[in-house]
Amino acid sequence: MTQFKELGLKEDILKGIKDLGYEEAFPIQEAVIPVLLTGRDVVGQAHTGSGKTAAFALAMLEKIQPKNGIQGLIIAPTRELAVQITEEIKKFGKYTKIRVATIYGGQGMGIQLDALDRGVEIVVATPGRLIDHLKRGSIELRDVTHIVLDEADTMLDMGFIDDIQFILDLAPEDRVMSLYSATMPTEILRLSEEYLNNPKQFLLDADDLSGDGIDQSFLVIKDRDKFKYLIDFIKPIKRQCIVFCSTKYRTRDVAKFLHQEKFNAVAIEGDMSQHRREQSMGKFRSGKADILVATDVASRGIDVPRVELVINYDVPNQELTYFHRIGRTARAGAEGRAITFVSYSSVGDWNLIKRQIKAPLRDLNQEMGIQISIPDPLKRQMPSRRYGGQSRSNYSRGGRSGGYGGSNRGGDSRDDRGGRKRYSDKDSKNSYGGRSRW
Repeated sequence: MTQFKELGLKEDILKGIKDLGYEEAFPIQEAVIPVLLTGRDVVGQAHTGSGKTAAFALAMLEKIQPKNGIQGLIIAPTRELAVQITEEIKKFGKYTKIRVATIYGGQGMGIQLDALDRGVEIVVATPGRLIDHLKRGSIELRDVTHIVLDEADTMLDMGFIDDIQFILDLAPEDRVMSLYSATMPTEILRLSEEYLNNPKQFLLDADDLSGDGIDQSFLVIKDRDKFKYLIDFIKPIKRQCIVFCSTKYRTRDVAKFLHQEKFNAVAIEGDMSQHRREQSMGKFRSGKADILVATDVASRGIDVPRVELVINYDVPNQELTYFHRIGRTARAGAEGRAITFVSYSSVGDWNLIKRQIKAPLRDLNQEMGIQISIPDPLKRQMPSRRYGGQSRSNYSRGGRSGGYGGSNRGGDSRDDRGGRKRYSDKDSKNSYGGRSRW
């Protein structure tokens, strides 16, 4: 593997990298950083946990000059991801004197205006709140030389493409731009063709949605038994755990239950104020809380290397959501586990997800000798299938088909701009074609 010192980065950046304990670059960093440093645009396709944040952040820090105004702009779909990116840039740029501001809906405008008034060189923003600042003149893009669109497919799903085009039309044409996305739907490809100049394309891990390197397993149980098994799996862990739930109501119930059982848990869900959400994430990131209970609002905004176990308390409605969830463990080459609780009503959704998992998948019902009693309508549709040389129960679609029906809007509330419908966890849709899962 290539070491960071071989990529042409300045000594003060290398010093920040060394402080974090890194020496060797991940494949996407090794590929992308030299290209960005030459001034060429980049399109990168890589799944979560591949190290793309460091790839664009380090290249941007290398080229930006302190005290020269806003030169770098990073656009992210959710406030959690924006905060995460900001924290990473601050760590890497510890010795560079480059300042970063995070701009997102749900936080008071005054806090952001104060940060901008003090002077910053990089802005990390969600689209709606960025447009608010652009319209009031508190952010200007005339000196921007580097632009990043992160999680572009999520921004497409959340309906941000028009906002992105509005922002890019205000930016200088002479800039280095990169776009990163786990998937490349037609709309994203069109966006890259319109706004990027002869980009170098890196399709790293484009076909790898297996969650390779993560010990993946599932347990089919009655919904009312989930609490019991949750405790059984959490008790032995030595590091941290994330429990993903499908709705804000589930999140509250699970967090309350864990508190009653004397676990040090925090929660994130859509009805919480931004201050409380930041408090919860701060406790979890600092290690003051051992368990985070969250809706999918947080599945792309968590980067905590100590996460040992991810539990899908509810089966997600989309295949990609599953991989984004489990990608919160086994970060930076560490080992991790992911366990999915499959209630009888969710076997159809789980069946769709299982077809996408190419890594070994353990059937905990077999390993633990737990008998299942599938209702007759599902039992009649239960074909037998083999995974990795072992017999696995493969449930048919059973109930609702799930899949890619509609966009996953679970979280960032379109940045609280007036005049248009905002989608968030508050809407109780969690939200695939407007139907409530619970």
